[in-house]
Amino acid sequence: MTKNYWIDNDESDNLDPISSLLSEWSDPEDEEEAFRSDFFQGLSGRRKKAAFVLMAVWGIVISLHLVAWGTWVIIALTTVFTLQAFRLIFAKPDPIPEPLSAADLTQAPSVSLLVAAKNEEAVIGKLVQQLCTLDYPTEKYDLWIVDDHSTDKTPEILDRLSQQYPQLNVIHRPAGAQGGKSGALNGVFPKTQGDIIAVFDADAKVTSDLLKRVVPLFNQEDIGAVQVRKQIANEPLNFWTKGQAAEMALDSFFQQKRIALGGIGELRGNGQFVRRTALISCGGWNEQTITDDLDLTMRLHLDHWKIGFLNHPAVEEEGVTTAKALWHQRNRWAEGGYQRYLDYWRFIVNQPMGLGKKFDLISFILMQYLLPTAAIPDLMMTVTRHRLPLLGPLTGLMLSLSFWGMFTGLQRIKNDETFGFMDIFRLGWQSLRGMVYMMHWLIIMPCVTARMSVRPKRLKWVKTVHQGTPEESYQG
Repeated sequence: MTKNYWIDNDESDNLDPISSLLSEWSDPEDEEEAFRSDFFQGLSGRRKKAAFVLMAVWGIVISLHLVAWGTWVIIALTTVFTLQAFRLIFAKPDPIPEPLSAADLTQAPSVSLLVAAKNEEAVIGKLVQQLCTLDYPTEKYDLWIVDDHSTDKTPEILDRLSQQYPQLNVIHRPAGAQGGKSGALNGVFPKTQGDIIAVFDADAKVTSDLLKRVVPLFNQEDIGAVQVRKQIANEPLNFWTKGQAAEMALDSFFQQKRIALGGIGELRGNGQFVRRTALISCGGWNEQTITDDLDLTMRLHLDHWKIGFLNHPAVEEEGVTTAKALWHQRNRWAEGGYQRYLDYWRFIVNQPMGLGKKFDLISFILMQYLLPTAAIPDLMMTVTRHRLPLLGPLTGLMLSLSFWGMFTGLQRIKNDETFGFMDIFRLGWQSLRGMVYMMHWLIIMPCVTARMSVRPKRLKWVKTVHQGTPEESYQG
C-alpha cells in the first residue's frame, strides 16, 4: 500500500498558486500502480477514472455545441435543476431536539472525543482545557489525543495536562507510523468505549454545552452521524478569512436543506460525531484517501445511515490566512471530493440508496464538480464559434442559488437577532464579497480534474499549520 504520512506545509508558503499547480503536473513515477491496474477497479484506478470523466465532460460539451438541439438539452437541464433549487429554498429543516436536561444526563450515552495532533503547541492546550470541562458527566465522556510524533512542545504539553485531567488519554505515535490522520484515528478507536465517537481538529473551539445539544440528535435510530456547523474563529483578519466565513455559512445552508429533502448530509472533519455501531459497520476510517471525512460520508450513506446537522452551537476553527495556503487546502478538498465518487461509483449506481439521495448526488456532482470543469471547453467553443456560452443558464442558476444560500446561511447564524435595513444591506455585502471569494473554485475544480487524470496526489494527510493566539498557548 502507498505510504501515508503527515507533512507540514511550511515549505508551501514559499510557493505561489501557479508555481504549485505546475509542479504538481510533474510525475517521476510514470509507471505507478494506478496506471497498471485494471480499468475502473478499486482505489488503484483513480487516474484512469479521472481521465475518463475529463474526456467525457469535454466530449459532451463539444458535441452539444455542434448539434442543433444542444441548446434545448441545456434548457431542459436548467429547468430540472431550477425546480430542485426551489425545493431547496423552500425546504424546512427538521426541528432540532431540546438539549439534554439534568435528569436526561443520568441516562445519556457515553462519548469518546478523538483528536489527531502533530506540532500543535500553539492551540492544543486550549483545546484540552475546553474539552475536559464540558457540561457533561465526566464519567460519561473521555478524551483521546494522538500525538503523531510531534517535534515541538506538543508531547510535553499533553503529558502535563494528562496529570491534570483524568479523562484525558494521550497516545504518542512513533516516527514512520502509517495511515496519517486516518491511521491515528483507527489506532485509538479500539481503546475507546464511547457509544458516540467525536472527532475534532487541534484548533477547534467549542462551547461547554456542545455534547448536551448534539447527543439528542442520535435519538433517531437511523442517524449514523452528526456534523456540527463550522465557524471561522479569525474571520475579521482579512479578505480570505472573511470569505471562508461566508463559505461556511453557505455550506450550512446546503447541509440543512439537502437533509430536509432526504438528500446527502456530509461530514466536515472538525466537529463530526459518529455512532459507534455505524463506524464499525463502515470499517472505520479509510487510510487510502486524503479526505477521511468525505470518504466516511459516502460509506455511511451506502450503508443506509443518515447524517444529521447541528446549526447551533458551532465549532470554531482557524481559517487559512493567505491565498497560497487556501490554494493548497482547497486542492486537497477538491481531490478528496472527487476520490469518493471515483472509488464508490459502482456502489452508488447499484446500491439502493433511495431516489432522494441519488438525485441529490447527481445535482451536486453536476453543479459543484462537473460544471466548473465543463466551463473550459464551453469557453473554447464560444470563442471559436462566436456564440454565447452554452452553459450560461446552468452557470447563472448555480451562482444565483449560491448567493441566496450564502445570504440565508449568514442570516440563520444570527437567528436570535432582529434585522433592520442596515443589517440586510450588511448581509448582502458579505454575500457579494463571499461570491467573489468563491470564484477560486472555478479555477481549482478544472485544474484538479485535469491533474488527477495525469497524476493523482500520493496518499498523505497534509496538516494545516495553526497559529493560535497568545492567550491560547498553554503556559503550564
